[in-house]
Amino acid sequence: MPRLSYRKALTRALADELARDEAVFLLGEDIRVGASNITAGLLKRFGPERVLDTPLSEQAFTSFATGAALAGMRPVVEFQIPSLLFLVFEQIVNHAHKFPLMTGGQCAAPVTYLVPGSGSRTGWAGQHSDHPYSLFAHVGIVTAVPATPTDAYGLLVTAIRHDDPVVVFAPAGALDVRQDVDFATLAPVPLGRGVVRRAGDDVTVVAVGHLVYDALAVAGELADQVSVEVFDPRTLYPFDLDGLVDSVARTGRLVVLDDSNRSCGIAGEIIASVVERVSLTAPPRRVTRPDGAVLPFAPALDRAVQPGREALAAAIHHVTKEGS
Repeated sequence: MPRLSYRKALTRALADELARDEAVFLLGEDIRVGASNITAGLLKRFGPERVLDTPLSEQAFTSFATGAALAGMRPVVEFQIPSLLFLVFEQIVNHAHKFPLMTGGQCAAPVTYLVPGSGSRTGWAGQHSDHPYSLFAHVGIVTAVPATPTDAYGLLVTAIRHDDPVVVFAPAGALDVRQDVDFATLAPVPLGRGVVRRAGDDVTVVAVGHLVYDALAVAGELADQVSVEVFDPRTLYPFDLDGLVDSVARTGRLVVLDDSNRSCGIAGEIIASVVERVSLTAPPRRVTRPDGAVLPFAPALDRAVQPGREALAAAIHHVTKEGS
C-alpha cells in the first residue's frame, strides 16, 4: 500500500479540485515555485491563470480572493506564515464571512484559506509560530485542523467545495507525517464530525491537530496504569460536541491538549461546553502554551513553551487520582 505524506495529501487535494472544478484557482506568495512544498508542480499542470503568484500585500490579495468568490470563483489562498492571518483578519471576518449573512444569502463567498505550517517550526520565533485557530472559531468561521494525511486531504477538499469561507490549519508538527493509504479511498471529510483515535475507559483526552500523536503516545505509555480515550475533533468550528460528550459521559474525566495560548483558547471553550452537559468525576484539566506565550527563537526554549507529553501525562494522573 502506498504511503502518503501530509504535505502530498494537501497537494493532491488541490490538484484534484483544480481538475474537477474550473472555478477553483490558487493564489499566494511564491506558490508557483512551491515555496511551501504544497503547490509544487501545479503551475506546470494547470497553468499561470489558475496558479497565481501575488505581490507581498496580504490584505490586497485576500480582498482580491473575496471579490473573486463573490463573482462565482472558488479561490484558495495560501498563507506561508500563520501570523499573517492577524493582518488579514479584517478581510476574512468583516468581508468574506459577513457579506453572505448581511445580504440575506444573496451572495456566497467560497474562499479557502490554507495555512501550511501553522504553529512552531522549530525556531521560527515569535512572529511565525502562532496557532490562531480559536480566533476564527470564535467569530463563527469554519475552522479545520486535520491531524492525519487522509484528513488533510478530505478536509481541504470539503473546504474548497464549501460555500462559505473556511480556514484550514495544517500544523507544522504534522506536515512530515506519513500514512499507508489506498488512494482510491481518499474522500471528502465532513465538517463538524470528530473521531476517536484510541478507545479508553478512564479519561478522555481531546487533542488538537498534531498533538493527536502525542496523546496517542502518552496513552500507550500509560496503558498499564490508565485507559485513555483520544478524541480528535478535526474541526473546531463546527465542533462535534455530541461526539465528545458521548466519550466523556463514559469516562467521566476530561483533559484537553491544545498548542495555543491558555487564556481564551479553544481548550477552555471545549471544557466549558462539556461541563455544561456532563457531570465529571474529577475537575477537567487543560495542557496548553502559557498565557500570552510568544515562542522564542532558541529551539530548546521553543519546545519548552509548547505543551508536551510530560505535562499531558501529569494532567492525566491528576484527573484520575482526584476522581478515584
